Parts: sequence; C-alpha cells; structure tokens
Amino acid sequence: MNYFTESLLAAFSLILSLDANIFRIVVTSVSISIIATLIAALLAIPAGVSMALNTFTGKATLQHLLNTLMSMPTVVIGLLLYGLFSRLGPLGSWGLLYTPTAIIIAETILVFPIMMNLTIAAVNSADPRLVPTLISLGAKPYTLTVHVVRATRYAMLAALVTGFGRAIGEVGAAMMLGGNIQGFTRTMKTSLINLLAFTAPGHHGSIRFFDQAIRSKLSPSQRRRIGLVHQQPYLLPGTVADNIRLALNLQGVKQPHIPELTQQALKQ
Repeated sequence: MNYFTESLLAAFSLILSLDANIFRIVVTSVSISIIATLIAALLAIPAGVSMALNTFTGKATLQHLLNTLMSMPTVVIGLLLYGLFSRLGPLGSWGLLYTPTAIIIAETILVFPIMMNLTIAAVNSADPRLVPTLISLGAKPYTLTVHVVRATRYAMLAALVTGFGRAIGEVGAAMMLGGNIQGFTRTMKTSLINLLAFTAPGHHGSIRFFDQAIRSKLSPSQRRRIGLVHQQPYLLPGTVADNIRLALNLQGVKQPHIPELTQQALKQ
C-alpha cells in the first residue's frame, strides 16, 4: 500500500512542479491524439453522413466491416503498420517507423471506424423529416451534408470526444510504431410519389401541374419546381426567417434579393 501511495505522491509532485520531461510527454501525447482525431474526423464524418444518406450494394457488408474494425485489437494494427514501415517493408524508405507520424497514422486508422459508426448512428437518429426537407429546398450533396452535420452537431461532437478518448488511451500501436517515444407500408405520400412518377395507375381524376393535365413523366425542369410539404413541417435550427433565407440561398437566388424576398414571404 505504501508503494502506491508514494507513487501517487511522486506523480502529483512532478505534475505540480511542471517538470520539463513530464510536460513534454503530455504535450506530445495530446498533440498526436488531437491530430489523429481531426484527420479521422475529416474522413469519417463525411463518409458516415454519405453512407447513412445513401443506399447502395454492399452497404450491409460495409456496416459489418466497420463493426468488426471497432473491435480490432490495436496490436494487429500496430503489427500491420510495423511491417509496412520497417526497413524491409514496402514503405521502409519513407523512414516513418519510430516517428510521431507513424503513431498518428495508427491512431487515425484506429479511431476512423469508431467515428464513422457514431456519425452513421447520429444521422439515422436525426429527425426523419430533416433530409427530405433539405432536398425539397434544393440542397445539393455538399450542402446537404453540411446542413445534416450542423443539425446533428452535438452528436458529432460526441463522436469527436469519443474518438479523442480512444486515441489518447492507445498504448499497443504507439509502443510498436513509436518505440516508446504514441461510422413498408404505402401511405398517402408514397402513393402521391408513385402517381407523379407514373409507376402506379390513377383510377379517377387527373394530375395537374400549373393547371395543365399531365399524361407522362415530368421533365427534370418540372420536377425541380416541386417541393415537399410535410403534414408536420420541420424547421431547421434558427428562426423562420433563417429557414426562408436558407431556402432562397439553396435555390440559387442572388444575395442582394434575399432580404426583400424574405420579408415578402414573412408578410404572407
């Protein structure tokens, strides 16, 4: 018991005395972990949002792979990178082994699947009206991603913190690479979409667009003029005026005209 007490007292005395060696170790550890977390975030957050918003062949397999990578032992990552970066490895000439860069690469690979999985979970748990609302306002893939991240920013922040916590606590790969130097039913709305796409027959009445009967599929220019209005409208973060300005901006309205058009819309 005296051993642990003396060790703790010695550790606190070193910290409180601002020992140069301890300070250097802390700065190196924290800086490497922050850099690795930021690089992983730049890759994982856009990839996670894109995966959550799109459906493609192999999506379920990719999700299983991400889940597997989350539980991969850090020693495995360390061994693989050690083989790549050692003098006899294919990247040995780069001289990365036993450098902070090698540790950053290892921690980035380690953190990436965790952050991507958390990003996917954040987007999937967001209000289901968010994405259709943004698309109906004319959001392109890039702006759609930006506004989805903004709407789920607190969950994204949690992913960043989780990723940093995983990186700062990494030991195995850091030791190896640093040399101890550190992811059914058809409703009225779906029926309407089927009718507009002419994938389901209409038994009575007609579909009219600007008071003209439509007998074939809408052209791309006509489809761009159709918006989605939810029975329970969804407002993006901010005021009503902010939402109107965003819609005008996404529609390509020039900045000088936006304030006047916003005021006109608010008066209606």
